[in-house]
Amino acid sequence: MIARDTAFDPSLLSATTRALADAAPEADRTGDFPWTGIRAVHQSGLLESTVATRYGGAGASLHEAATILAALGRGDPSVALISAMTIFSHLGQATKSHWPEDLYKRLIKQAKQHPLLLNAARVEPELGSPARGGLPATVARRAASGWSITGRKRFVTGAHGLTHFLVWAHTDETSARVGTFVVPNKLPGIRVIENWKSLGMRASGSHDVEYTDVEIPLENVIDLVDPSVAQQDNRAHAAITLALTALYLGVAEAAQEAFIRFAHERVPTNLGHPIARTERFVTLSGEIDLLVSGARQIIFDALKDKQAEAEKHIRARLLAGRQLRDAVQIAVRGIGNPGLGNELGLERHFRDIQSVLVHAPQEDTSISVLGRAAFERWKSEKDTPLAPPVNLTVLKTA
Repeated sequence: MIARDTAFDPSLLSATTRALADAAPEADRTGDFPWTGIRAVHQSGLLESTVATRYGGAGASLHEAATILAALGRGDPSVALISAMTIFSHLGQATKSHWPEDLYKRLIKQAKQHPLLLNAARVEPELGSPARGGLPATVARRAASGWSITGRKRFVTGAHGLTHFLVWAHTDETSARVGTFVVPNKLPGIRVIENWKSLGMRASGSHDVEYTDVEIPLENVIDLVDPSVAQQDNRAHAAITLALTALYLGVAEAAQEAFIRFAHERVPTNLGHPIARTERFVTLSGEIDLLVSGARQIIFDALKDKQAEAEKHIRARLLAGRQLRDAVQIAVRGIGNPGLGNELGLERHFRDIQSVLVHAPQEDTSISVLGRAAFERWKSEKDTPLAPPVNLTVLKTA
């Protein structure tokens, strides 16, 4: 039974996390699409947790989505990342209703039978990340059946297992428009270029995808607008990006657990008791907890604030991300050689946590947003007329 105060079953979430954790080492080793973990997330119903209640879904909030991602990230962050793309897509439809209604309803119906996996294909070899500005070279041409899509995208997480690519492209109309085209996977003209050879998040399969005259129905397009309003707004996506950071909180919590378990199981002969009882490991444990639990507090306190400005979410993401990265490094360094081997799992967590701040907008772009906002605040305060001074003599005689 689902708890009344949440859009998901906490015990089912814990069981799904354990299933992901069991499959994660092999998925990391092979780099193959992590079907075992994805099927577990689908069977738990968590993949559709943010589907709006008007479509028969649980209607999970962004805060609840972050809670789910933190748990999945403890199990396997690659599975969590693939899942996050679909979870956020449903949340976007719940809040903006920008999908063609009939198309979305058909996809929700399909999701009852098998995992519905959606992800935006936006980054391009020449353009780079849209977070830095610019418009896509990928083109959508009118065809007899609707649209014909041609272009190449980079870092398409979950490429092999996606059911639909959400391809950002411009039209070839006289007055070009820009939009997101819903492209079913496995159509003729789609080629996945297996070039994802990353340090961490190996099972995420974030390969390049090439589209050559891929034909889709005319209705398969979202937010087709004038290019002047199509630039990515990094402030508008700040809350979503912060929620994504929660999956890396899960990575750091898994690393923290591995560190604590090692400290309690390691009994050197010269000590005769676990190293967890030494002052050095007590202090290390405290440092790790300060960073990891502090990051959890930062992330979820910011997400709870419904009125928060984008800058608050951006600060929270950067502070939490840096702390999580530092915490895992302390755990690996504190254990020494065993921490660098794959037996404990720390080595994998260390590799995975390096991706915490590489998602768009990247660290430098986010800091620039904060810097400009600080300048604007100063200017606004400088130009605001001062209130007239209070006459203290009058106050005393009143």
